[in-house]
Amino acid sequence: MFKVKTVLLITALVTAVAVVVLALLGTNSAKQAYAAPTIVIDAGHGGTDGGVTGAESRVTEAEINLAISFMLEEELISRGFNTVKTRTSEGTAAIVTGEKQQDMEKRKATILSAVPDAVISIHCNKFPSSERRGAQVFFNPHSENGKTLAARLQDSLNILNIVEVGRGFSSLGGDYYILNCSAYPSAIVECGFLSNAEDEKLLLSEDYRKKLVKAIADGLEKFLYVDFMKAR
Repeated sequence: MFKVKTVLLITALVTAVAVVVLALLGTNSAKQAYAAPTIVIDAGHGGTDGGVTGAESRVTEAEINLAISFMLEEELISRGFNTVKTRTSEGTAAIVTGEKQQDMEKRKATILSAVPDAVISIHCNKFPSSERRGAQVFFNPHSENGKTLAARLQDSLNILNIVEVGRGFSSLGGDYYILNCSAYPSAIVECGFLSNAEDEKLLLSEDYRKKLVKAIADGLEKFLYVDFMKAR
């Protein structure tokens, strides 16, 4: 009788372990299903459209946007993401350089073709007052996922803003083509104000750019794995 109970106990333990193992495997399989989200990285401007220029260095926004987009791609790939870029050179995304409408339509086509989990558009800001500074995120007010994505990105970037600017900001709704051209969660990250000399120096610093792309990647991960994926 004792031997029978022992055998039954061992069988029950083996069964329980098997159930736990299978559950863990199931969880890992679920994670693997979302292990490689696709992110479109849009480097704003390019070609004859240089965007805004640095207050002191006269560096173009297009140049900084492209450099940050490559760094962001590297950071996201290191975290297991798939990436697609709308612009990979100093020119625009358009076939004919300088044609703004064609450029934007080409970016839209890239986004739609990628079927991404999120779109991050990299820009630099400008303001009449040279005192204005800091990183700020914009979203389509009609997109709940876009709003959530922007909030996550802004929260993460505010860690840098508090250190460098002394305060955090809220993400803002905006009517911009890159936010409106698809239904995918999209956000514009204005990395700083080139009209502000201190922000300009930061944006020209490789060390700060690394902090910037890490903050963007951190916010994106929170959106994907806490908000967006959970709701799918």
